Amino acid sequence: MATTDTPVPAAGEDRFPGFGEDAPLDIPDLNHPENAKLLAQRMRDGSMDDFSQALAATRNCAHPVRLAGSSVTVDTTTGEVVSSFDASDLPFGVLHRPCGNRRASVCPACSRTYARDTYALIHAGISGGKSVPDQVRDNPLLFVTLTAPSFGPVHGHRNGRTCRPRRRDDRTRCPHGRPSWCTRIHDRDDEINGAPLCFQCHDTASAVMWQWHAPELWRRFTIALRRAVAHHLTVPDSRLGEHASIQYAKVAEHQTRGLIHFHALIRLDGPAAGGTGSPAPPSLDGDALAALVRQVVPTVTTIAEPVDFEDTPRVLAFGTQVDVRTVRAGSRTDDPVGPLTPDQVAGYLAKYSTKDSSGLHGRGQGRPHILALRRQCAEMAARAAAFHDRDHDYQRMGKWVHCLGFRGHFGTKSRRYSLTLGALRRARSRWQALAAESRRTGQPLDTRDLEARLLADDAEETTQVVGTWTYVGTGWRDHLEQALALAVAARAREYDLWKAERRRARSGLERGDGDA
Repeated sequence: MATTDTPVPAAGEDRFPGFGEDAPLDIPDLNHPENAKLLAQRMRDGSMDDFSQALAATRNCAHPVRLAGSSVTVDTTTGEVVSSFDASDLPFGVLHRPCGNRRASVCPACSRTYARDTYALIHAGISGGKSVPDQVRDNPLLFVTLTAPSFGPVHGHRNGRTCRPRRRDDRTRCPHGRPSWCTRIHDRDDEINGAPLCFQCHDTASAVMWQWHAPELWRRFTIALRRAVAHHLTVPDSRLGEHASIQYAKVAEHQTRGLIHFHALIRLDGPAAGGTGSPAPPSLDGDALAALVRQVVPTVTTIAEPVDFEDTPRVLAFGTQVDVRTVRAGSRTDDPVGPLTPDQVAGYLAKYSTKDSSGLHGRGQGRPHILALRRQCAEMAARAAAFHDRDHDYQRMGKWVHCLGFRGHFGTKSRRYSLTLGALRRARSRWQALAAESRRTGQPLDTRDLEARLLADDAEETTQVVGTWTYVGTGWRDHLEQALALAVAARAREYDLWKAERRRARSGLERGDGDA
């Protein structure tokens, strides 16, 4: 068997050709004559160094926010001005701050930060750490996917099988004369995936209304699940918190047909008074909790009001495709070589959290069924605006056309699932302050209990930053700088993936999993 002395293979060479410590940065957009001219000019006037500093400060953000102004840091105990900062001393005379957008289609760099924070948040609720007690590892955990119902047959990728095979001698067609079958084998990237077999038969209006009410369906699902758990434990609904609690983290993902699916981790904790991760009731393990979820989902419904007199009320529910998998049945009984692990589901949810409907539009003018959803959403929003009073929920529908009618948060969690994204951002800010103070005073950084201090809710801040800032604009100076930012962000991501594959390969060899 291979040993630790065996040379580590160049893992990732197939997927990331040419990647290594000294691999060059490939930026195809620089071949454009205008960009090449701008680059040569920046090299001559020395502004490329300034741009590199600003780019590093924003962590390769594609659309940074530019601010003008200054600030001072004051010691709150003595009133002494510890340090001062003026944006005019920076490259270009302005402060560049990351845009912070979570969507990968808008800013790849900031979306990676969001995904990392989401992974840390979700993983802490699975395995503990980052101020979350390790006892959460002992509680039952489910990975649940709730889908939208069918609003008409659509094309799809079937893993190498025929899209919609026709039965022998079946010549059935829809009322509009279109076939109810499709004998093609669609590739995964085929832009017809998700499109209705017949646009006229497809109930696009109901699809938009389902999308609009999907957050309400999720809320009702959590209520129904809590009631089912209370019934299983034979306790009143109002006293469930004395015996158990349901904690979750979920993300919403646009599927190829344009509708949302919810992917969620659902954890069963004990009494709320015991805090996050208190021991779950022994009478309800992961498999029993999964059975309750499957039992509850079909019962969850909500009524959608009509948008006007020409519309009709609808009873909305989740789709029949409900995927419930037990990640952990309880008391650390999860199988490390099983088909699903806690690390995997944390990675899945972090990946889903940065997606939006932009990737569904495809090439050219966009996929027809996605455009149809947008048009239908805009039309229904206009009708509702003319029919309902200004305080009605539907008055906001026009603001969510770009999300195809989905108006919920793409990532949410229950209060006691784990820590918050705000706590992680605050920890980063505190770390930067501690590092700056260490550099200023020359004193080594005290790393004892560092994580606890960074994440503490009641941390005593000894300094306060007072500043005056003015918004100047958003984005880099020109398309050359934006192209460079996007290229560097892409390279950083691919380089991280390359290093991760090398670590996995090295770990496999050290465990003796390599070839003999």
